[in-house]
Amino acid sequence: MSNMLKTTVFLALLTGLFIAVGGLLGGRSGMVMALVFALIMNFVSYWFSDKIVLKMYGAKPLGEGDLPVVQRIVRKLATQANIPMPKLYLLPSESPNAFATGRNPQHAAVAVTEGILRIMDERELEGVLAHELSHVLNRDILISTVAATVAGAISMLANMAHWGMMFGGSRDEEGRSSNPIALLATIILAPLAAMLIQMAVSRSREYQADASGAKLTHDPNALASALGKLGQATKMIPMDANPATAHLFIVNPLNGRALMNLFSTHPPLEDRIERLRRMRPV
Repeated sequence: MSNMLKTTVFLALLTGLFIAVGGLLGGRSGMVMALVFALIMNFVSYWFSDKIVLKMYGAKPLGEGDLPVVQRIVRKLATQANIPMPKLYLLPSESPNAFATGRNPQHAAVAVTEGILRIMDERELEGVLAHELSHVLNRDILISTVAATVAGAISMLANMAHWGMMFGGSRDEEGRSSNPIALLATIILAPLAAMLIQMAVSRSREYQADASGAKLTHDPNALASALGKLGQATKMIPMDANPATAHLFIVNPLNGRALMNLFSTHPPLEDRIERLRRMRPV
């Protein structure tokens, strides 16, 4: 199954879960209320994602003459991909990593840490930057925002139902009493299921960005080599990253604290590297 098809299936599952849980926990009015609140919260995040994340990490904008190698690589890749040159930023962190953000190719930003520039050769750096530009090309910020909105609405419904049980019991829109055991199980399990599906969407987008980036450079082994280096280096020099932004980075900055792959925003590095090694240069 292709990564794009997987993403579509996961989003459909998330939507189906929202409809099922919404009908059980909040009825039509509760579903609408939760969805509206989630839309407002995530719309702000989507529209101002570049400014919020860059400010959070103290990113410094690069001028025309700063880091000429990075400038040259990104300009070349943007020209090949037929998108405007994104804004470039440097993160003052020795932990090697990179991310892209922005709601569309016209408002894109690519950021690299000081640490990644110290360990990558030019070929590997090109693989990393192609991966990040692929997130922009594939509209992954939009996709992740849609997933976050639906998952957030499910969590809000669960919280509403939880408070409803505490203050007045639980009845459906027609006044019938709900099964408290089934309701409690739904309140606990629904947000967990939504989070797992949201994480699966994030992992499928990482696979897609790996594949798209490798096609953009015609050199999948370069990105595979870069991911191998990043996997080792981020363990030695972890990043003090906000968990809410972990999905943006090329490798999970919280990797050392991950409990299991199901709860990770990124696929296992070994699997990503193996897939890239199997790709033929084109």
